[in-house]
Parts: sequence; structure tokens; C-alpha cells
Amino acid sequence: MATYRFRVTFEEHEDIYREIEIKVSQSYEEFHHAIQESIGFDGSKPASFFISDDYWRKGQEIASEAPKNQDDDDDDIPAHKRKPPVKLMAKTKIAPTIEDPHQKIIYVSDPEALWTLMIELIKIGEDAPKVTYPKCVKTVGQAPKQYKVVALPPPVDDEDELEDEKDKKEKVFHAEEGYDQEAEEEEDVLTEGDEEEVAAGEEGEEGEEAGEAEGSVDDHVEE
Repeated sequence: MATYRFRVTFEEHEDIYREIEIKVSQSYEEFHHAIQESIGFDGSKPASFFISDDYWRKGQEIASEAPKNQDDDDDDIPAHKRKPPVKLMAKTKIAPTIEDPHQKIIYVSDPEALWTLMIELIKIGEDAPKVTYPKCVKTVGQAPKQYKVVALPPPVDDEDELEDEKDKKEKVFHAEEGYDQEAEEEEDVLTEGDEEEVAAGEEGEEGEEAGEAEGSVDDHVEE
């Protein structure tokens, strides 16, 4: 039986890709699971294939889940402009959708994260005996993580928090104590200076009194 080899490349990382072989009789659901496994995703999110032209314009959608509000009978839209009804992966085989030897397909996984991969048919071959398909036959580059990991700050232990608070209080206490000690030393220096000034002032007053006394005695003798 014939097989298709598809190259599956991340839209934003062209150097990261996988090559997957699948039988023409297998379904898009099997292809979907093979892609998820090859890039390390868990396959829990909805996904869709879009059959595309050479310019990567989206055409027929093949989804993992049926759309909630699909209206096939909208009379307001001309028939040639209506989108074809969405098909389900489980019910859609690969072969009938391949119209070009280099068929292009867009694969979108997880509508919120919008992981987009570009798929291109690169080879048509024959299946090998005792080989289970679909099969990833080539892996290039490490795929990005499916979920972004948000680093949380480590939990604060109550005892550690109390110890930190205690250390802060002790530091403030010592700082205030040091400040008072310096103030006291400055006060002591000022006091010593004041005593010297007072002593000098007293000596000056005594000298003036002695001078006045001597002057009085001399005046008396002359008389």
C-alpha cells in the first residue's frame, strides 16, 4: 500500500521539523495523534487541519471536534462563497484530500495558544512490512514547550519571617544606641570646653578685681 511522507514544520521555527509517514488509507485523526506525539504535546487540545493551496491559503477544514455553530444553509451567502462544512478527522481519510504531489496543509492546535504547523507532502512511497504507521521517521530540532512555565517565588516560612523581623529590630536598636553614644561623647567634649571657658572667665574676673584693688591702695597712699 502507498504511503505519504509529510514534513511538519513549526510556523515560527523553520529549523524545527518532523517527517511523518502515514498510509494513504489512514485518517486525519491518526495523523493528528502522530504529530502531537512527535513534538511532545499531550494531544488534549482541539486541533484542525486546513487543506491549502500553494500560497498557504486555508481551504477545507478537518477538525478534531465538530463546530458548535455550523450553519450549512445560510441563504444570505452566495453558494460559491460559502465555506465547505467542517469535516471530522475521525471520518476523513488522507488520500481523497491530496490533490497535488506537493500538497500543503496547515495544522493548528489549541485555539487559545494557536500552535501553527506547516505541512507539506515530500514523498510518496510504499509501506514496509511489520512497520506500524503513522511513524515519525525524522526529527530535527527540539520542539518548544506546549505550556509556558511561570516561575513562582519560593514560599516564606513563618519562622524565617519572624527571624528577619527580629534582626531588623536589633539593627535599628543598635543603630539608635550608637547614635546616642556619639551624641553623649559630643556632649562630654562640649562640657569640657565649657568648663575651660568658665575657668578662664573666672581668672579674668579675679585679675580685674585685683587690679582695681591695687589701684585703690595707690590712690590712698598718694593722698
